[in-house]
Amino acid sequence: MNLNKLARKNILELKPYSSARRSFLTGVLLDANENSFGSVVDSKLELNRYPDPNQTKLRRSVGDYLQVNPDNIFLGVGSDEIIDLLIRIFCEPNKEEVIICEPTYGMYKVACDVNAVKTKTVLLNDNFDIDEESLLKSITPKTKMIFLCSPNNPTGNLLSWKSIAKISKKFNGIIVIDQAYIDFSKELFSAADFKKMKNVVLLRTFSKAWGLAGIRCGFAIADKGIINLLFKVKLPYNINKLTADFVISSLKKNKKKNTFVAKIISEREKIISELKKLDKIITVFPSEANYILFKVENAERLYTALTKSGIIIRNRSSQVKLSNCLRVSIGTPEQNQLFLRELTKIL
Repeated sequence: MNLNKLARKNILELKPYSSARRSFLTGVLLDANENSFGSVVDSKLELNRYPDPNQTKLRRSVGDYLQVNPDNIFLGVGSDEIIDLLIRIFCEPNKEEVIICEPTYGMYKVACDVNAVKTKTVLLNDNFDIDEESLLKSITPKTKMIFLCSPNNPTGNLLSWKSIAKISKKFNGIIVIDQAYIDFSKELFSAADFKKMKNVVLLRTFSKAWGLAGIRCGFAIADKGIINLLFKVKLPYNINKLTADFVISSLKKNKKKNTFVAKIISEREKIISELKKLDKIITVFPSEANYILFKVENAERLYTALTKSGIIIRNRSSQVKLSNCLRVSIGTPEQNQLFLRELTKIL
């Protein structure tokens, strides 16, 4: 992988903004026009001072948890910020293109559209897995990036790691694998596998298994060269002190996270079992995530009826290959029982 040929020329030549805290975090700080008297909010975090733009302590904490070198980690305002930054780094607007394997998470296309980067759709196969042949045939000299989601949203299944590894060897571009739901799956992250694929970027988040959707923090695991480019183009202080403190604290509560995950997986299997008992449910798709996709005769009617009863799920029928499909997130046992009771009543 030659980043000097993959990244946009203007990004390679970019001189990043040199923020005050980039060089100094301690001392008599009179360099950043901060309020030296303090903050109106009492906090041990010294909120009157700007956060560390290098994310040093935060990256070290995430790296220790994952057993990954901090140099291979970048944190963003949710995974969405990182998706946007990667497109800006590697894709020339109105000239180059990105491949998206549908049906999948809609933000990949939105981020490309915002950046005036063309998207090319390659359909997943009937098992919602990668169609290797179609994907490889769709790659052109203009293709700079491929987005893959595993477990895939909204279908819930894992994509073939073997296929991803094969494609990464044949594709002279960046492969982004969104693993937002990986904690709910059987697939374990392998640092050894990751290091063999220099052009692969893994995306993770604290929004799902960790229960921290409200703080908006995601992270990328990638080759050091890609990480350096992300730091080059990000906003100086993209991760605030409150978010960083919450993440560092949460990493010390891994057992609680694992308890949540176990409960969610248990409830997921119960709901799948109950859905399969209902005659008017056409298909219940297997899931390795914290949600279930299922197909009915009339998704819009069912969705509307559930909404009126106060049960809010997602109608995914507008997506390719998902006609009359609904997606339900796994709730608490009480919420799940209420959903199943109302669903049965409406059907």
